[in-house]
Amino acid sequence: MRSGELAAAAGVNVQTLRYYERRGLLPEPDRSLGGHRDYDEDAVALLRVVKAAQRLGFTLDEVAELIDTGRQRHPSPDLQVRARAKLEEVDRRMEDLNKIREGLVRVIDARCDSLTNCTCPDCPIPFIALTTVTKGLT
Repeated sequence: MRSGELAAAAGVNVQTLRYYERRGLLPEPDRSLGGHRDYDEDAVALLRVVKAAQRLGFTLDEVAELIDTGRQRHPSPDLQVRARAKLEEVDRRMEDLNKIREGLVRVIDARCDSLTNCTCPDCPIPFIALTTVTKGLT
């Protein structure tokens, strides 16, 4: 199949195919006599695996390493190790995002109106310290 057909089948765009080829994630395809790229069904499956791994939070570098590991004759339990590490990373990021969310809720509930001169009572933003720092920078 040609590039456009592969892209449509895998749910990506043609530029993504070229990028994955340059990165070594997608092997260079055979060429037709006219010079067109000619992909097989394995390319569709590989692209779907890459996109699924990205949805799990793996970077393209991590996906490439996992694919290389999986291509070995005796694959290691690397995916399990990396999946556990990725889950820990996601949990940490979720904790950070929850803290950010809580702070934003406090700002909204307090009806804060400025980072430097907020007039709301019980402002959760330490705007006085920020104002002092800002004045020191100018």
